[in-house]
Amino acid sequence: MECPVCGNENPILSKAAAQYKIPWMRHDFPLHQHIWSFQAAVNARWFDTKSKKLGDDYRDAIFANQSSIYNLIVLSEFTQKYAKSHGLDLPFALDPQGKLSALVKADYDLGIRIGVNSTPTVWVVEDHGKGAPYAEVAHGMGNLYQLIDQALADTAFARPASSKHAPAAAPVKKSTPPSAKKPAGN
Repeated sequence: MECPVCGNENPILSKAAAQYKIPWMRHDFPLHQHIWSFQAAVNARWFDTKSKKLGDDYRDAIFANQSSIYNLIVLSEFTQKYAKSHGLDLPFALDPQGKLSALVKADYDLGIRIGVNSTPTVWVVEDHGKGAPYAEVAHGMGNLYQLIDQALADTAFARPASSKHAPAAAPVKKSTPPSAKKPAGN
């Protein structure tokens, strides 16, 4: 969440997901050179435990305020204010058992296994289409809408008539191709 390019592209992805009424899945891939990004991801996971929307709203708030967050102390202050503004008190130890950190590390490890080497990495993923199951969005989001439109066209035949406008494709931030997401044996 410290990556400036991710911060710039976050509102573009948010707008596309809302405009097309399609789900947006985010995965954590905190880069080592970003000193507070791992902790921000853990914080977002804590807010996820309250509600997924609250966690996503925290991520959006972090991206929108990146330029004012320059170290872990400022991140902590920002997170405290965010929690208070939502009627929550942060616990003294946000992740005492390391479960939230483990989720962030698992996302990072997944990214490494599938070859993610920069952020943001964005895929438009489709199900039941005649095209490729996923396509990577170019940095700068220049082809995002084109890829979503193509995925929707490719999957139109797979949707029942009653759900003509149902989501068929999803912009996926820092995610994995569908084949890499399936657990062994399922």
